[in-house]
Amino acid sequence: MTTLDITSSETARSTGDAVLSFEDLGVTFRTEFGDVHAVKGISLEVRPGEVVALVGESGSGKSVTSMTALGLLPSNARVSGVVRVGDQVVGELDGAGLRRMRGNDVAMVFQEPMTALNPVLTIGDQLTEALQLHGIAYGKQAMARAAELLRMVGIPEPERRLKQYPHELSGGQRQRVVIAMAISCDPKVIIADEPTTALDVTVQADILDLLRSLKDKLNTGILLITHNMGVVADMADRVAVMLKGELVETGTAEQVLTNPQHEYTKRLLAAVPHLGVGPGQLGGVEPAEVKPAPVPALELSNLVIEYHRLGRPPFRAVDDVSFTVAQGEIVGLVGESGSGKSTIGKCALGLIPAASGSVKILDQDYGTLSRKQLKELRKRIGVVFQDPAASLNPRFPVGEAIAEPLVVHKVGDAASRRDRVYELLDAVELPRSYYNRYPHELSGGQRQRVSIARALTLEPELLVADEPTSALDVSVQAAVLEMFTSLQERYRFACLFVSHDLAVIDLLAHKVVVLQDGRVVEQGPREEVLHHPREEYTKRLLAAAPVPDPGEQRRRREDRHRLLAELGDEIAELHVDEETPAPRAVPGSQGDNASRFGGFFGG
Repeated sequence: MTTLDITSSETARSTGDAVLSFEDLGVTFRTEFGDVHAVKGISLEVRPGEVVALVGESGSGKSVTSMTALGLLPSNARVSGVVRVGDQVVGELDGAGLRRMRGNDVAMVFQEPMTALNPVLTIGDQLTEALQLHGIAYGKQAMARAAELLRMVGIPEPERRLKQYPHELSGGQRQRVVIAMAISCDPKVIIADEPTTALDVTVQADILDLLRSLKDKLNTGILLITHNMGVVADMADRVAVMLKGELVETGTAEQVLTNPQHEYTKRLLAAVPHLGVGPGQLGGVEPAEVKPAPVPALELSNLVIEYHRLGRPPFRAVDDVSFTVAQGEIVGLVGESGSGKSTIGKCALGLIPAASGSVKILDQDYGTLSRKQLKELRKRIGVVFQDPAASLNPRFPVGEAIAEPLVVHKVGDAASRRDRVYELLDAVELPRSYYNRYPHELSGGQRQRVSIARALTLEPELLVADEPTSALDVSVQAAVLEMFTSLQERYRFACLFVSHDLAVIDLLAHKVVVLQDGRVVEQGPREEVLHHPREEYTKRLLAAAPVPDPGEQRRRREDRHRLLAELGDEIAELHVDEETPAPRAVPGSQGDNASRFGGFFGG
């Protein structure tokens, strides 16, 4: 029987025996500051064909728990208890035994496929490597099976894709490749560590459909690690909630999500924004009413942006886009990866030129400004990056990072800059003692607060925020969003908020602009676009957004599949195939939603 033969005999694994189990698992890390107890005596099991979701905030021990199943913890880790994959005890295996087990019995789908894939090897080389190492297939036969794997996970033209490199695929396609690698040896259990965090809602829905389908066909158990409660509602049979290394609540998805017993679980669920509820959630204030102003903060008129490619015609990433952001207004810019959201954000910051059309900031046209005038205009613009760990200089303490715009634009002296930093630390609810801490000493949510403080240093009239909460835990995201709405009420800045999380946009925005393939398909007031959409594309986006209620999410998934079917085979096929958006493969393009606006502060 080949790896890819999905027959009744292969799916007849016993439903009684766990394919992955943790018995009184404890993990302690030895450090120069003493022992750190990351996991404290947890017991959990995953059965064939079952999805168990392990949820909790960053630092709760989820990923450490999963790594014990593959024997991937560092040398300073001490593991107690028993971890079994099938009938094998992981702690009793030597190096050769672990290598045989990985891939054959247990496989991993990592959070960020771009870092999980080797950038200098083709997709074909990486897929055939596992087949060859485990003696399943070699040469042309391995390549044929690799193409079959890509076909299984819904990637079109698999023979052509095998010759491509990871950067030539979209984020969703790269994640499909990682899943294809995980199932290549038909493992008994797959560990999926935040497999959809950086994906837009439609690609996320496709990946979840794919995992659900493969789980049913192969009878594979899945340990799903996530902080997205909508994904939990969509996928999980059972849920285990972790807090500071301990399991505080377990049960079916229906029990845990609709009737939580532990206070921590209740807090996690209360921190999830709900699409359709609108502003005022999570304890935040509703967006203030926009007062009429003589000129908008940002005005895009018939904007066209093109990427030039060697030996080929330029690719049009943004095509005839027009919208405005009024002073004091938050505009949500939404759409799938490759729709042009981040490209528009870069252009609004003056980091990439427009091929035609105009970009006006407070009635000043970028195309008519000199370098000196452009730098002066940038004093009136702030920017919040998606990944604060990458956007903050690791050699600068927090105080210097926040004061950097003041130094670049020669505003004030050392004493006044320090006072301004203290004022902003107070505004973003961080202790003043953090002034001399370095970014690595802060949590993800604290680093994002520092990024927001830095963006507000010069009291900007326009803020561009590119996916500022996508990588945060739900509780941290809730705190950051609550703070963001309070700061917007206080400072009255306009904001272009780029996001693929429609619930966050529903919470924050006054107005919503929906992009598809570089063109605006719908725009208008938040309530009109998100609650009563006119365009089929907007309806598909909304239908793909998960909600943290298993029953409602089941109905939404059925409605989405029905909607895709009603739109016709052609649209449904295009949606599932997810043709590669060209900007990701263009030299100089930053790729996916994870792109950052590098070089802005140096202006």
